This record gives sequence, C-alpha cells and structure tokens, in this order.
Amino acid sequence: MLNFLRRFIYQFKEYILFVLLVIISLSLLASNDKPEVKRIRTFALGNFAVVNSLLNYITDLFKSNPSYYQLKEENARLMLEINRLRKEGIENENLRTMLSIPDTIHYKLVAVDVVSKLVNRVQGNFILNKGLSDSIRVGMPVISSKGLVGLISDVTENFSVVKTLYNSSLNIAVTVQNINVDGVLSWNGHELIIKNIPTTYEINVGDKVETSDFSSLFPPNIPIGVISKKESLALGLLHTIFIEPYADIRSVSNLFILKVVPSKQINQLEMNLMK
Repeated sequence: MLNFLRRFIYQFKEYILFVLLVIISLSLLASNDKPEVKRIRTFALGNFAVVNSLLNYITDLFKSNPSYYQLKEENARLMLEINRLRKEGIENENLRTMLSIPDTIHYKLVAVDVVSKLVNRVQGNFILNKGLSDSIRVGMPVISSKGLVGLISDVTENFSVVKTLYNSSLNIAVTVQNINVDGVLSWNGHELIIKNIPTTYEINVGDKVETSDFSSLFPPNIPIGVISKKESLALGLLHTIFIEPYADIRSVSNLFILKVVPSKQINQLEMNLMK
C-alpha cells in the first residue's frame, strides 16, 4: 500500500502540487477583502457558475429522468385531446351551419347521429340514434347542414331508419328553381335523375333543385342539389337531367330530423308507392 502511494505521488507530483496551490490560492482569495481581490473573485466565481451550469445541462441530457417520460406521455394525451376537440369543432360548425337552411328554421330540429350505414347500389339506408322515445315518427324528413338527405321509413323505441336520396324506392317531387319546372327525382343505381322534362324549358347546368310545393312527404324549398348535366332523348322532345346533391350523403355523420308530421292519409299512399 505504501509503495503504491509513493509511486502515485512520484508520478503525479506536479498535478498534486498544482491542485494544492490552486486550493491555497482560492482560500487566500476567499479570505482577502481588498477591492482588487474581490473583483478577481467575482469574475472567477461568475465564470465558474457559467461552466458549471453548462456541464450540468450536458449531464442532464444523458440522464434517465422519469419526468422526461412523464412529459412525453402528457404530450401524447394532449395530442389525442386536441384531435378530439378538432373533430368536435368541425361537427359543431356543421350543426351551426344547419340553422342557415332557408324555410326550415320554423320547424323543430332533432339532432341525430348516424350509427350504421346500409348502402348498396340500389338501397341506401342509414340507422340513426333517435326513435319513438324522442318523438320521431315515420315520414319525417332528414337533412344535413347542406341539404336534404332522406326520409324516416321505420322507427323503433331508440333508433330509426332513413331512406337516403340514394335509395331507388324514394321518389321526390322537386322543382328547378330558376324556371319553376316540376319533376320527380329518383335514384337509378348510379345517379340522381329527373326524367321527362320537356326540352322547351331552358334548363342549364348549375340550376338549383329543391323540394316542391306539390310534395306531401317534404316541406317545400328544402335544398337538394344542382343540375350536373342533361341528356336529350331520341326524339329530342324530352330531357333527362342529372342532379349532384348538396349533401355528401356517403360521408355524413351528423344529421337533423325535421319534426314535421305530414297528412297521414296522403303520406301513407306515397309511402306505399315507394315500396
């Protein structure tokens, strides 16, 4: 042991002497109250503090700090919460926009969510999360924030089925706004069409289509869509016009039911015709 200490002191005597002199110097500086020494001491301590804080920062980067992982977890939770709030914000904006649909504001609106979509080429039906317990009845119209979506066709205690515009059994009396031409809107399995419109009427792409005053299923003036194209039949006497709906029916998730109870007798006749 003594031999090891002798060898150690002999090999590092210059460093040991330097450290001892530094310690002595610092002790003398700490005990000296002369102004010049105070300035030197203040300068030395200030630089030492800077170097020490830098070393501590570098050391912390390589330390396994539990709070670091807690902060990451909290950031992940906040990200999920922000995403949820963003989605709810979009839904809220859609619901607010709903109130701007003309000529329906005097009807009571019931907010509903789509819980299931049963859609094929011919039959397009949605299941909604409101039913008899919410005073929903067969024949009530269903709208989105942009326009007409369909009609309630069946109701249970807590759920209801809506026939959408993309259902071939739903035929709707409609009007082309600009020229007040009436027709019947239907789904042919590919597109929404209105058949047998006389070519004598000046119908243009972009003209707006809405529910007609002659419909007993729907209140008048509910927006449906715009004319996307038109085709003349072989003799050139009649038009078939194609409608692009305002509502993005395949992607809607928040809807409103208009609490309108039409004439039961006429409604029953029209509902039977749709079957």
